[in-house]
Amino acid sequence: ASCKGERKGKKVKPPKFKKRKSKQLARFTDNGFTVNQHCVTLAKIGDLRIVWSRPLPSKPSSVTVIKDASDRYFLSFVVEIQSEILPNNGESVGIDLGIATFATLSTGEKIDAPKPLKKRLKRLRKAQKNLSRKQKGSKRREKARKRVAKIHAKIKDTRTDFLQKLSTRIVRENQTLILEDLNTSGMVKNRKLSRAISDLGWRSFRDMLSAKSDKYGRNFRIISRWEPTSQRCSCCGNIGGKKALNIREWECLFCGTFHDRDVNAGLFSTLCDNFCLWNREMLIGQDF
Repeated sequence: ASCKGERKGKKVKPPKFKKRKSKQLARFTDNGFTVNQHCVTLAKIGDLRIVWSRPLPSKPSSVTVIKDASDRYFLSFVVEIQSEILPNNGESVGIDLGIATFATLSTGEKIDAPKPLKKRLKRLRKAQKNLSRKQKGSKRREKARKRVAKIHAKIKDTRTDFLQKLSTRIVRENQTLILEDLNTSGMVKNRKLSRAISDLGWRSFRDMLSAKSDKYGRNFRIISRWEPTSQRCSCCGNIGGKKALNIREWECLFCGTFHDRDVNAGLFSTLCDNFCLWNREMLIGQDF
């Protein structure tokens, strides 16, 4: 119905069956597994020797066995934990996301992304070309497929590790976090920037900040994507006009303040959020 135009909204195609070579899952409930010190016993499978990444905080209610495309096995446990509310330190930070610099904080700190895909792109292309030459169903093709899958796994792990560590540090150091709402799905349609944007993982970073803020009792806010954070001066509040992407520093025409483009965007995000809070407090209790 969607392909024929009979369904409203974005066009979608029928679902596909999962491939045997891709990610596979098997879930065991409470009566189907036993956790020991150095192994986990699964029903109808037996003992599995494991390497613990961290101790279990409580008794697990279920476990999921995960096999990825590179033939690595993981165990994911579902446990119950208590929320850890961090003390209020009164700090607030505005975060401006970019391509050249992954994140620029309102404090002036600039954080560069590892860009794992860009660093391994040449190696990935060579492995994919080698895979395309192999005969389907052969053992050499399976070896070549695993070689490509391991490169993709390394890229994903590097990106996830960077985003997890950065989001945890920002949440622990600040009470209030302000982030601009970016139209990521629309920006990746640009054929010149789609690969670079996808390599950064903006949406995953936003989801991590939101989840960890709820976990640790922090305030996470999103400002509108239509706010001219790169055009408005964070000192006087006047708009200096639209600026090309190659202009990284500019001087305000009204107050003469010299700005770094990304630092000014982070500062303006914080000021914009404070103004919205003040406006909300002024409107409470008024009749319209």
